[in-house]
Amino acid sequence: MVSQTTIAGFSVGYEENAAPGIEYLKNDLDQTEARVFFDQARTRGSAAFEDDEDRQFTLICKSNVYTLVRR
Repeated sequence: MVSQTTIAGFSVGYEENAAPGIEYLKNDLDQTEARVFFDQARTRGSAAFEDDEDRQFTLICKSNVYTLVRR
């Protein structure tokens, strides 16, 4: 099931297994820091990152729709 949330003014869809990445972007990073990943995903199509627990995620932007997936 896909959930939806807003981070740094961007709407993001994600599956349950990517919830730790959502928490990282939303609560661990400053909005300015999180926005860097959204900007990169928009210009390059995706932005890879890992959280403090070394879990790996990819933020994907396709037609200005953002999706977070766990790698």
